[in-house]
Amino acid sequence: MNNKFRIAVRKFDAFEKTIDEIWEAFCKETGCTLELDAVPLDLHPLYDTIIKENGLVNGTWDVALINTDWITEANAKNALVNLISFISKNPPDDFPNGWSTSLLQKQEFGEKVVALPFHNGPECLIYRKDLMESPKEQKAFKEKYGIALNPPETWDELIRLAEFFNRPEDNLYGTTFAAYPDGHNTVFDFCLQLWTRGGELVHKGGKVVVNSPAAKEGMAFYREALKNTKAVHPDSRGFDSVKSGMAFANGELATMVNWFGFASMCEVIPESKVKGKVDIAMVPSGPNGEGVSLNAYWMYAIGTGSQHKNLAYDFIRFAVSKENDKLLTLNGGIGCRKSTWHDNQVNTIVPYYHKLEELHKNTKSLPRKDNWSEIADIIDQLVLKVINTSEDIEHILDTAQKAIDLQEKA
Repeated sequence: MNNKFRIAVRKFDAFEKTIDEIWEAFCKETGCTLELDAVPLDLHPLYDTIIKENGLVNGTWDVALINTDWITEANAKNALVNLISFISKNPPDDFPNGWSTSLLQKQEFGEKVVALPFHNGPECLIYRKDLMESPKEQKAFKEKYGIALNPPETWDELIRLAEFFNRPEDNLYGTTFAAYPDGHNTVFDFCLQLWTRGGELVHKGGKVVVNSPAAKEGMAFYREALKNTKAVHPDSRGFDSVKSGMAFANGELATMVNWFGFASMCEVIPESKVKGKVDIAMVPSGPNGEGVSLNAYWMYAIGTGSQHKNLAYDFIRFAVSKENDKLLTLNGGIGCRKSTWHDNQVNTIVPYYHKLEELHKNTKSLPRKDNWSEIADIIDQLVLKVINTSEDIEHILDTAQKAIDLQEKA
């Protein structure tokens, strides 16, 4: 048996720091002498090593951070240890009542539970309240547009607000879209544009539909938005959610739609230039829709090839305690426990933390399909064609639909 405990970690300072600190506390409490080898990886390399290259099955990794997009595929490959026997003997404190049901369902497959919640936070509108509440800015906005300056409720209002606050000379840009082609960020944006315009991704019989009128309307908006140099950060096409979140924390953005965690991060990381200047609201909507958030989250999972399964469960049970869930939040992530959401210290540091529960009430999730990564790649490519070419959008969507139909039949 090897003497290293290997964890595949989503590359993000808050995740890396927290897992290091939790491991140190775990070893101190239990006397564990294994050396931690926690490897931070970007999304594509993380997916490749734990699922595509079977790293959870062949023992490369003992534990991995895995997101809701991948969990069904990983389960179908028998890559994840069923935790039921461990939980029945020694459950995490206050399990399952300590968590919202919205953070427990994606890892349940029949009688199996294959992961425990690590980090969550639905997508929302994040904005600079100091700019929005400035009497000078309010006066200038009213004079220019004839209306009051308020957080945008529609996508068109978001672009108008972004154009107003776009000031490259001050290294301030109106907004951004995380358009980095990683099979996630563009897919999330596609879904948000679809859902907030009254569309649905999954139709009767579980059929994934990407060429609906709502999708066409959403992609037309998205193409124009990414081309709008008077509103959008010039690095948007290279931004994933983490990089756009860091740009916001650096004071480079007036507003953005991103995960709640990147708002919270602004209040706790030392390098933030916007501490105390941030607030959140619901995702904007299209003309015929309503604001809808996307619920996706990260979990701890144990690989079926791990040589340290008992230790791995003891560790992740320890890691999801009330204390460590709160630690993740104070380090810049988002804890999953209700106790963290309602913690007085957390709400003092992050004044809008109490809004998390409200966000969770109006969320949609990506479909649970074991071939979702292939479908996501098709959606990723269609979005890239939308923003990088002048090809007819309806043709792009129809071509993608044919590819998805073929994938569904495979």
